Amino acid sequence: MNGTAERPDDSMTDDNEPSPAETGAEAASGNPDPAAALAAAEEKARENWDRYLRAAAETENVRKRAARDVENARRYALENFGRDLLAVKDSLEMGLQAAENADVAALLEGKAATLKLLATTLERFGIEEVDPAGAPFDPQFHEAMTMQPSADAEPGTVLTVIQKGYLLNGRLLRPAMVVVASELPEA
Repeated sequence: MNGTAERPDDSMTDDNEPSPAETGAEAASGNPDPAAALAAAEEKARENWDRYLRAAAETENVRKRAARDVENARRYALENFGRDLLAVKDSLEMGLQAAENADVAALLEGKAATLKLLATTLERFGIEEVDPAGAPFDPQFHEAMTMQPSADAEPGTVLTVIQKGYLLNGRLLRPAMVVVASELPEA
């Protein structure tokens, strides 16, 4: 021999075969190089981080867009209603201008046409009239201003409508102000 002692373990291992410590996770992953495995994991982490940032940015954009849409809907919700009311205003202004040279019958006709235009506009936007004359009193839709004894109407029915009420898409906008029939006092 040449003077160097050989260790029994060194003679048994080959430089191309993995040691028992290396046969664990690296052998299972099929990636024998730890530096390559780390680089691949870092690249995957960068990709995931990029996806997360894009998803967070998209979520924020959606939130901002929704907030802007809600604000615009609130701000411009009455746009169509206002546009239709302008026709009523124009009709009233023309009626005032025509009043200087018109007779009473023409003025009444113009006023009736303007009222009809307004009623049509209100209906188009879901505002309906509550005119409860002769109907039973309903505190959900009527506001009793006073009670009046009546021989002609049953107690609890609406005798007179002082001011009509209105519903907006089935929801009370303004109650009808009414006079309600009561029993006749006993003599």
